[in-house]
Parts: sequence; C-alpha cells; structure tokens
Amino acid sequence: MANLLTHSWFIAILAAILIGAVLSAVHHAEVIAHKMGEPFGTLVLSISVTIIEVSLIIAMMLSGHEGSEFIARDAVFATVMIVVNGVIGLCIFMGGFKHHEMTFRNEGTNSALAVLTALATFILVMPIVTISTPGPDFTKSQLAFAGIASFVLYIAFLFFQTISHRDYYLPKSKEQKTNIHTHAEKPSNLKTGTSCFLLLLSLITVVGLAELLSPVIEAGVNAAGAPKTIVGIAIALLVLMPEGYAAVRAARANRLQSSLNLALGSALASIGLTIPTVAAIAIFFNLPLSLGISSLNMTLMYLSFFIGALTLAIGRTTMLQGVVHLIIFFEYLFLSLVP
Repeated sequence: MANLLTHSWFIAILAAILIGAVLSAVHHAEVIAHKMGEPFGTLVLSISVTIIEVSLIIAMMLSGHEGSEFIARDAVFATVMIVVNGVIGLCIFMGGFKHHEMTFRNEGTNSALAVLTALATFILVMPIVTISTPGPDFTKSQLAFAGIASFVLYIAFLFFQTISHRDYYLPKSKEQKTNIHTHAEKPSNLKTGTSCFLLLLSLITVVGLAELLSPVIEAGVNAAGAPKTIVGIAIALLVLMPEGYAAVRAARANRLQSSLNLALGSALASIGLTIPTVAAIAIFFNLPLSLGISSLNMTLMYLSFFIGALTLAIGRTTMLQGVVHLIIFFEYLFLSLVP
C-alpha cells in the first residue's frame, strides 16, 4: 500500500513538472514568435511539437510492444481530430464568447485545410484501398513514396506560407493596428537567444517526461480495458498541450489568425514531418507499420474536413461554429472508447 501511494505521488509530481515544462515551452516559443513575426513565429511551436511527437512514436515503435505498429497511425489521426475539432473548436468558442465575432484571412486557412485533407488521405486512407498488400498496410515502396510525397507537399506549403503568399497568413489590417497597441516592443536579441535555449531545454524535458509517463498511460489503458487507440490519443493530447494552450490564448486576445496558423500548422507538420521520419525508421529497421484507419474513423475525419471547410469559408466565426466542432470532437472521443 505504501509503495502504491509513493508511486502515485511520483507520477503526480512528474505530471506537474510536465505541465510546467509545457507552459515554459509556450512562453519561450511566444517570445521567439514575437521576434520573428507572423507566420514564421507559429512555425517555431509547430515544428517543436512535431519533434516531441516523433520522439514518442519512434520510442514506442522500437520498444516492440503489442500494437506498436499502430501507434503512428493512432497518434497522427488523433492529432488531426484534436486540432481540427478540439483546438479550433475551443479557440472559436472561447474567442466568440469574449468577442462575439472574430475575423481571419480565409485565403490561407482554406489552403492549409486543402493540404491537410490531401495529406490525411495519402497516409490514412490510401492503405485501405491499395491492393498490393492485405489489410491497412503499404508495401515498402508504397510507404517510401507516401513519405516522400507527404514531405514534398509540406515543404510546398511552407514555401507558400512563408515566401510566395505570406500575406495570406498575416492578420487583417484592422487586427494588425489593434495588435500594435496591445503588444509590447519586440524582444532583444539577447532575450530571444535565451528563449531559444530555454525552449530547447523545455522540449527536451517534455519529451523525457512524456516517455516516462507513456508506459503508465499504456498500463492504465490496459487496466481499464479500453481500446488501444486511447494510447495514441493520449500521446497526441500530451504533445499538443503547448500549441493548444497558445492557440486558445491567442483567440481570447482576438487574434484568431494566429490561433488558426498554430492549429493547422501543427496538424500539417504532424503528417508532413512525422510520417516521413516514421516511414524511414520502419523501412530501415524493418519494423511493422500499419497506417490505414477504420471506416468509422474515416467517416469522422471527412465530416471534420467538410465542417472545417464550411467554418473557414467566409473569414468570420461565431460561438456556434465552435460548438459544432467541439461536439464532433466529443463524438470522436466517445466512439474511440465505445467503437
């Protein structure tokens, strides 16, 4: 009994440190983002979060535990659903509750959603319909091509976002004027450099603690008799904490453009960077990797993309759209527990 109590306290302390590291990562990423400006700043947190996700997935794949071949699929699909419905829904709801109606540039968000739809289809749906292998799997050549195609499409999006059409991802002129008066001056080079170092340190801490806690999560899922997909959802929730928190903060400050850049950027990086890395590891170490999702999850995913397209179509949002996305998110969580 004493050992169990000590173990529980140890887990609670690790979880508290993890939350502290997440909040630290958000703060230092925001300092860097403020220095770099939009949309470059949001890329810092997106890529940082993806590093965490890749580390966790590869660690669990290399462990060789039962069901490890599904971890990448479950984590990536969970990331898409959490971002498109959970994070975006919460941002729109919280921002709408405070500001009644918010605006953003739909040119950039629609482009990001189009790329995300293509990436998700390449990776999560194509394995179901290909006939070279039975079940929801790619052959090695198909997996290599899918990884390369995903990476190229993500790089093309980055070029579009940061160079050729950067203005599509900047706040509207009215919002820019408001932000001039509500934001402090840009941080100094010294402060930015310090934040870069502390951000790296925070991310290393998050990765290490998340890896320590992942066996606890897996054991808890098994003890509860819950489906294995819950492990992937838990991983996605852990790694999206910094970005989700930063996105909600931006929405409450009436900066929905930054929120959407963060949210959609994280989902795009999750597939465009995670899958090529995981695919290369799986091919090199000859590890099993299954990426195809079920028909139930496919239905939920395309419902999310359809509603997302309607939400992002006109460049304005209200609380109602946030409620719709959040209900879809809760439906996803419920059906993950009771498929």
